[in-house]
Amino acid sequence: MALDKTHFIERNGENYIPLFEKNMETFPDGFKFKNVIAKKRDKAVEIHSKSKEHMYTSMDIIPTMDEVWDWSQLANFCFAFNAHNIGRRSSQVFINIFDHKGQMHSRSINIAGQSNHTYLIELKGEYLNGKTNYYSGFRSNPAPWKHDSIYATWMWGEMNLDLTNIQRIEFSINGSLIDHTLLLSHFRLLESPKCNAKYLTNIIDQYGQNAHFEYPEKIHSDQELAHKTQEELKELSKGSLPNRSRFSGFTGKGQYKATGFFRTEKIDGKWSLIDPDGYPYFATGLDIIRLANSYTMTGVDYDHNTIQQRNADDLTPEDSLEKLEVSMDSKSTAKVLSAIRRDCFQWLPKYDEPLGQHYAYMRELFEGALDQGETYSFYAANLHRKYGNNFMQKWRDVTIDRMLNWGFSSLGNWTAPDFYSNKKLPFFANGWIIGDFKTVSSGDDFWSPLPDPFDPLFKVRAEATAKQIENEINQSPWCVGIFIDNEKSWGRMGTITGQHGIAIHTLTRDACDSPTKAVFVKLLQDKYGKIEALNKAWLTNISSWESLASGVNNLLHNEAQLDDYGMLLEAYATEYFRIVNDSLKRRLPNHLYLGCRFADWGMTPDVVRAAAKHCDVISYNYYKEGLHPEAWAFLSDIDMPSIIGEFHIGAKDTGLFHPGLVTADNQKERGEMYQAYMNSVIDNPYFVGAHWFQYIDSPITGRSYDGENYNVGFVSITDTPYEDMVKAAKDVHNSLYKRRFS
Repeated sequence: MALDKTHFIERNGENYIPLFEKNMETFPDGFKFKNVIAKKRDKAVEIHSKSKEHMYTSMDIIPTMDEVWDWSQLANFCFAFNAHNIGRRSSQVFINIFDHKGQMHSRSINIAGQSNHTYLIELKGEYLNGKTNYYSGFRSNPAPWKHDSIYATWMWGEMNLDLTNIQRIEFSINGSLIDHTLLLSHFRLLESPKCNAKYLTNIIDQYGQNAHFEYPEKIHSDQELAHKTQEELKELSKGSLPNRSRFSGFTGKGQYKATGFFRTEKIDGKWSLIDPDGYPYFATGLDIIRLANSYTMTGVDYDHNTIQQRNADDLTPEDSLEKLEVSMDSKSTAKVLSAIRRDCFQWLPKYDEPLGQHYAYMRELFEGALDQGETYSFYAANLHRKYGNNFMQKWRDVTIDRMLNWGFSSLGNWTAPDFYSNKKLPFFANGWIIGDFKTVSSGDDFWSPLPDPFDPLFKVRAEATAKQIENEINQSPWCVGIFIDNEKSWGRMGTITGQHGIAIHTLTRDACDSPTKAVFVKLLQDKYGKIEALNKAWLTNISSWESLASGVNNLLHNEAQLDDYGMLLEAYATEYFRIVNDSLKRRLPNHLYLGCRFADWGMTPDVVRAAAKHCDVISYNYYKEGLHPEAWAFLSDIDMPSIIGEFHIGAKDTGLFHPGLVTADNQKERGEMYQAYMNSVIDNPYFVGAHWFQYIDSPITGRSYDGENYNVGFVSITDTPYEDMVKAAKDVHNSLYKRRFS
């Protein structure tokens, strides 16, 4: 039955439709549980997650046999529920809502310890993201109304579901290191409160902060900024931690073979990096020590004919450029194309003012309110306010002093090459292989399609990338190693098409257009000899090898095909890693190749095995509360040194609208969770380091490339350190080497 406005009940100031009350009376009818202990408590569900034992715990609410959830005729509304966290530490809960098309609407909430609140998942409304005048381009907006309830944070999926047939609502806890006990109740559809059309107007002050939110690190004047700067510089003068070699290795374990460059070795059954002087070394650091990601879209664009466009030979993606300068002639054509973004700011400088130099331009966006346009860096402006005209050099010096004082042993990935010559702290280098080579698809190309490594142009571009990195590193012994590319969509575990998508999609293509497809046909010919043998195994009726080469569809995915998909996928990935490694080693034979930083959603066993053949260290970006044993059991099979390329934890208590991918209730808890994550890495014998993403908070209005507006920095937009994070880092690093090698 389609619900409409007549079904709303007015009670206690709310217009709502109760859901699942019949289900609750016959509990657990309408409910499904995975890896949780569930109890009925009146009209509530008490769930106790078994997170220590299982990576994933969940509760699904589904319509019973005689129900259809058709919510399409409702006025603007939210799915609402009450949640009481019985535990002392906060709980991050994902709410995933699925329609009959398989589309998912995913949000996240952080339920503070010992708290009891109402949470809202907005499902219909004019302010939901879409290419309209209301589209802000933020990764997640604040609530467009005033209400006592807590507005859930947008994560991913389909913002506007097909509301004619909702299939299920899933509550899940994923990747937690501790068990959680929650009481969930009063599930309902709530008519949305009246929207405030100006809810994003004037929300950002002159320092890039939330103008309407107070917190300890907030800056209110240039004088306050100067005072905090001087206080910090006094603290940094105390220097770095003891028992460290000049490369930040551990001098308390003895000295091993020194080669003049970083290398790997097993020590007492644990993989370790060895620094150039022969001391055991564990890499900790912060990513994105650069200004490139500090810019945000202003809502203004210029005449595109006045903008220098990208070159086919460019080796740096648009979002990694430190700054694209534009002329005053371009700025004279400025026009507001997104009023909702432009009106966010209480202040932006004129182009000819001193702080006007911190405007830039972005020609390509992953997503946003505009396709391209003007950007501004409040972070760079605040550095200018703090340090004067020579702010960049002073910022680099202070950043190095911070890393040493806070105990970090390296500068993480995507550090600006200007830091490579510092000779006080090791660094990690990076590069991208981009160009007009052919591509393949996994069917889930999140950031972009994958390269076709069998296309000769891919090798040409890999060589060009290696040359650029060689010039940047200049054979420096301070370079720990090199990451190439990032979070490629190799395949997603859980379904056949997700795991084997590269093989399945490539088999549909014509070998004349796809070098990888041609190689796949050759591999199958070598294995089966005759097409009849392949047909017998695959239960197909392919007429010839030529027919296979032209493309096949609708495969059964039987056992023989699955085995062959794995073979093909491993061959594909092996060629990618071989070409990258060979290109690097020809120019940088003394430096470690650290792989492509697998996303936990984008790696499969076949691809990891391929990486192990050619990488010196395998890298993973892993956004969970820590290394859950269930997810990392495979490490013993490949027995390779590994490194975490990215992780973070964020909160909303400093005025940002999105805490990040993993959440805490506040800054103190952020620090505690940082320590727990790091200790889980330090205690794992296969890992040789971990890098936090990132050094600086995202802009509140979102980084220009994709709108990420996360509280994930060790410093705020005003370059003010978060003291709880600094303390946590010092605590971890004080015990790091003794914990690792005791």
